[in-house]
Amino acid sequence: MTETDSLALAKIWLKEAQRVVALTGAGISTESGIPDFRGPQGVWTKDPDAEKLSDIRYYLSDPEIRKKAWRSRSDSTVWQAQPGTGHLALARMEQIGKLNTLITQNIDGLHQLAGNSPEIVIEIHGTLRKVRCMSCAYLVETGVVLKRLEAGEDDPDCPDCGGILKSATISFGQNLIPEDLARCEQAANNCDLLLAVGSTLSVYPAAGVVPLAKQAGARILIVNGSATEMDAIADAVLRGNIGDLLPSLIPALH
Repeated sequence: MTETDSLALAKIWLKEAQRVVALTGAGISTESGIPDFRGPQGVWTKDPDAEKLSDIRYYLSDPEIRKKAWRSRSDSTVWQAQPGTGHLALARMEQIGKLNTLITQNIDGLHQLAGNSPEIVIEIHGTLRKVRCMSCAYLVETGVVLKRLEAGEDDPDCPDCGGILKSATISFGQNLIPEDLARCEQAANNCDLLLAVGSTLSVYPAAGVVPLAKQAGARILIVNGSATEMDAIADAVLRGNIGDLLPSLIPALH
């Protein structure tokens, strides 16, 4: 199937679909200036030690790792980033009543900034925009803790119990939230089209929604800059710049 054929079919399928579920990965946010982790210019590719910052064992046991993690959060490109055209296309898809659920592997919060309702967004790997205590129920906007860093603290602790603070992201070694997993599974089982955007589809359990939706009878449409682990089971694959490809599908939805 040619790229032109795939694009034409994708537009028809999206127009016909009643319950679209989108799964997004780091590739949708690179246009916004947020580097991915595993790509050629990825954070972990360039600095293998950076992966330790996302490992809960190192984070809890090593104050130096925590200090480095807080510096990394403070300097993150997320705070200046704006939604890209891909994010805006998915927001538009929700506005016209096509997008039922948006599952994202990203922690940047750009889908909500683009206009997607928090109620339909499942941040399967958590969010960088909140901070939680590892020992109590303390939960606060990240900006509150960043101000403490600006004031000179390098490893801020919980003001309620003195426990270790961490961004509300899911690190290696932490379990995903069962309620979020259940919502993802339900969405995959009930959708008639699954749109996977900007993900290598190699990280589980998030990638597992693709074969789940396929088994439930949904069409699978993949939009990505490079090959993914699930291309073989897709009904169509659109390869290229996500910021161009995704908006090009939207006119068919009017």
